[in-house]
Amino acid sequence: MSWQDHYRRQAAMEAVLTHARHDPARPLVLAEVPLAAREFTSTDELLLALHHVWTRRLVGHVETAVAEADRDPRVDRVEAVSSAWQAAADAAPVLARLLAAHDSEALRPVREAEQRLLARAAGLADEHESAAEAARIGAAYLALLRSTPERAAEPVEDTRPRRSPVSLLRRLVASA
Repeated sequence: MSWQDHYRRQAAMEAVLTHARHDPARPLVLAEVPLAAREFTSTDELLLALHHVWTRRLVGHVETAVAEADRDPRVDRVEAVSSAWQAAADAAPVLARLLAAHDSEALRPVREAEQRLLARAAGLADEHESAAEAARIGAAYLALLRSTPERAAEPVEDTRPRRSPVSLLRRLVASA
């Protein structure tokens, strides 16, 4: 792939994200974004390219969070990875919502890799776990991350300690 091809594909993905910004869950139709229709042969190919963009963004946030957690033993790895995932989703909300809403068999290997990354980075699964088990744990963790309301939505005056859904997941994983 030449640099010109790369830039055309980048522009096509940006056009898709711009097109999807009002309703990322709406089915992707390549014909609705002519630039994308010229650059990608199928919706699956486009989704894989978009997932690659997401993965690069997510890995950067997760690696930074894990490095900080490794330097400071007071930092909870699960919370650090949760915050990293949220930061990545906040930085690219349309991309995150679009990928969450669009599932295909072609995306399964990259989704499972993402789930394993999150589970292992958070310390919910270790390298000795099978890939399938780490992906299963990561899928549950990711579902909790996606369903957890942002902390900014919580009332400021409420000072009761909050039980994170991630804490529940930790207890469930530990008991398995």
